[in-house]
Amino acid sequence: MKSFPKPLTAEEEAYYLRRYREGDMDAKRILIERNLRLVAHVAKKYVNQGEETEDLIAVGTVGLIKAVGTFNHQKNNKLATYAARCVENELLMLFRNRKKVSRDVSLYDPIGTDKEGNEISLLDILESEKIDVIEQMQQKNNARKLQWLMEKELDDRERCILRMRYGIGREKELTQREIAEVLGISRSYVSRIEKTAIEKLREMFREEIENR
Repeated sequence: MKSFPKPLTAEEEAYYLRRYREGDMDAKRILIERNLRLVAHVAKKYVNQGEETEDLIAVGTVGLIKAVGTFNHQKNNKLATYAARCVENELLMLFRNRKKVSRDVSLYDPIGTDKEGNEISLLDILESEKIDVIEQMQQKNNARKLQWLMEKELDDRERCILRMRYGIGREKELTQREIAEVLGISRSYVSRIEKTAIEKLREMFREEIENR
């Protein structure tokens, strides 16, 4: 595990907390950086849960940032104690969310059937070139709806990963490992984002179909 800055002394912590309460954002940065060792310590408890260490630290750091931003010195004695709970909560939320999308999902998975009883997938909708005029119009409407849902329901990183993963928009299809190298994140993180994004689209598209 990489080296992190030394923790603040009690006097230093009190000083930078006071500076931060007075609006000094540089003090906030220092409070975060000097508590990264705490994030690594908490994340170490979960290294055997199927996540890359760097991803655990990245997620835990979000908890640390929230802790520094919401710490109340009048209610909490030590920032480290409060931050450790926030970091752990963020990591536990990660694992809860992972369970919701734990099974393998793909744009190739069926979401329904066409009028002839053939299974169709989200990718079929995006790439359909049916000869039947009526069905082609329906597919085009579905494709526009799906593109709209991607813009509305997914964040920038989710859209980017799906486009690279499935060649949407005539981009070359990339593997999860290739995408990880492009974005500078781990393959497992790419996989998790892909699954989450697809699950969002599947649920929203089914709702759109059912509400027609």
